[in-house]
Amino acid sequence: MNLRGPPDERDPRDLLEFGVVNLDKPPGPSAHQVAAWVRDLCDVEQAAHAGTLDPKVTGCLPVLTGAATRLSQVFLEGTKEYVAVLELHGDPPADVEAVAAEFEGPIYQKPPRKSAVVRQLRVREIHSLDVLEVEGRQALLRIRCESGTYVRKLCHDLGLALGTGAHMGHLRRTATDPFDDTDLVTLHDLSDALARWRENDDDDWLREVVSPAERSLDHLPRVTVAYSAAEEIANGAQVYAPGVIDAEAAASDDGLVACYTPDDAVVCLGRMVGDPDAERGRVVELERVLV
Repeated sequence: MNLRGPPDERDPRDLLEFGVVNLDKPPGPSAHQVAAWVRDLCDVEQAAHAGTLDPKVTGCLPVLTGAATRLSQVFLEGTKEYVAVLELHGDPPADVEAVAAEFEGPIYQKPPRKSAVVRQLRVREIHSLDVLEVEGRQALLRIRCESGTYVRKLCHDLGLALGTGAHMGHLRRTATDPFDDTDLVTLHDLSDALARWRENDDDDWLREVVSPAERSLDHLPRVTVAYSAAEEIANGAQVYAPGVIDAEAAASDDGLVACYTPDDAVVCLGRMVGDPDAERGRVVELERVLV
């Protein structure tokens, strides 16, 4: 794979081969099925969704296309946001908001029996749990939480704390770093944009629904490397201080950074291990070469 040019100047085929679609997942199909549909529509070898959603769940499901599937690891961490309907099994008490607030912070959760992970007790962070509205025996919740939080289990536990019992009704994901629901596109939007490009050689709409894959890294600190260093990285070299042009002051919590050429094309993912202002030594340890 060649070093890519500026993201906004790539031709449509290169865009699809290293792109991301901020998809509004419909209810019914699995996230895996939706990703397969995107793969076939875009006529690329592979596509991968960025964070599983159950079949009935709707909302923000970024789908990486072509070689961009190598970026899927960046979605394993980060913050998710959901809007959920809490179906109470009795009349709600007056202190619903206060009880919900007690769930903010670290909580213990054990994955459900049907989950694909080992059922071990683990800690997940609830950044905020807001009660937006209460009507009858339903409460509308907005939840910002750590990746890997089981919202269905959270709703069950909240029902126990309220003394009524409860289960999760409708669930919609409204954000997954760095994407949110302000610019979601549907499968119909994607299909129509692709048809317009293929039939009329008009790619304006396609560029509105498919973004360069670099967009999925907007939340990560960036390191800018020289073109000569980028060529060496493409061949397996580490990121050394002489090749670093600029670096943000701090890495992410786990040290993950994205390295770019001066024209904003991503080169690799790695972890900050050295001082970018030093005259020599390794600055970034490679995790995933993208070119």
